[in-house]
Amino acid sequence: MIPLERIRAAAERARPHVLRSPLLPIEGASLKAECLQPTGSFKVRGFFAAALALPADRLRKGLITVSAGNAAQACAYAAHTLGVPCRVFMFDTAPRPKVEGVKRWGATPIFMPRDELLAWMAAEEWRKEPETFLHPFADPEVIAGHGGIGLELLEEIPDLARVVVPVGGGGLISGIASALKGSRPEIEVLGVQSDGYAMWPRVFEAGGPVTVKPETIADGTTGPFDARMFELLKECVDRWLVVAEPRLKAAIPELAATAKVVAEGAGALAYAALEQLPPGPPTVAVVSGGNIDPALLASFLSS
Repeated sequence: MIPLERIRAAAERARPHVLRSPLLPIEGASLKAECLQPTGSFKVRGFFAAALALPADRLRKGLITVSAGNAAQACAYAAHTLGVPCRVFMFDTAPRPKVEGVKRWGATPIFMPRDELLAWMAAEEWRKEPETFLHPFADPEVIAGHGGIGLELLEEIPDLARVVVPVGGGGLISGIASALKGSRPEIEVLGVQSDGYAMWPRVFEAGGPVTVKPETIADGTTGPFDARMFELLKECVDRWLVVAEPRLKAAIPELAATAKVVAEGAGALAYAALEQLPPGPPTVAVVSGGNIDPALLASFLSS
C-alpha cells in the first residue's frame, strides 16, 4: 500500500486547491460527496498532488493524460490553476459534459476510439509527447492524493467500520484504503463495479487479465486492466460487490430525490451497492463524481 507519510504529504499539497467534501447522512450510512469537487469528481485531489510534486522544469512543459473524462477535467483544471498548458487524450465516446469541462479549463482534447487509445496507453506513446504525462490512476502520487479522502474520513468518523468505493482503474480505492488501513487495518474496504463492466471481480476470479466489453452507464469505471494495480488492489480491497445495471440506473434518481445529490453512473455505484450490506456498523459510500449528461439525468428522473 501507499505509505501513510506519502499520503499525508500529497493531501497537504493538494489541500489549497480542493474541497474538504461534506459527509451527507442517509439511512444506514453516510455519503462522501466528492461530486462537489471543483471539476465534479475526486480526480482533482490526485492531479494536484501529482502536478505539485513535479520539478519546476517538468511542470512548465505542461501536462498530458488519458481519460474517459473526469481525469481529463482534473488535469485541465490543475494545469489552468498552475498556469501551464494541457492536452488530454479521450475516448471518442466521452460524455459531452466532460468534454466541455476539459475545454472550459483551456485544455485541448484529442479523441481516439477506445481500442486505439488503450493500445496507445499500453505502448506508452505518451513518452513521445512534449508535456509531462500523469497517469490517470496508476501514478503513485495521484493515488496518494486520493488518499486524502481516507484521512478526512478518519477524522470525521472515529468509529468508521467500512467504506464502499466505486472502482475503475483502481487509483481511488487504493488511495483511500492505504490511508485507512495505514491507521486502522480493521476497517473494511469494499470495491464496487457494475455488472456491465465487472472487470476487477473477474480478474481476481481468473487470477489475471480478462477481456470485458463496457456495457454500463458508469463510464468512469471502464478503465483497462493494469498489472501495476493488480497487486495493490489485492492488498487493499477486502471484498468486491457487483451492482446490476438496472439497479445502478435506479440509484441515480434515488440519490437526487432522497439525498439531493446529483451523481453520474460511477458516482452512484457505491450508494447502489449499500442494499447488499447488512445494516449496523458505521459505513460510508463514496460518491465519486457528478458529471452526468443532463439529458441522461432527465431521462432517469422522468422514468
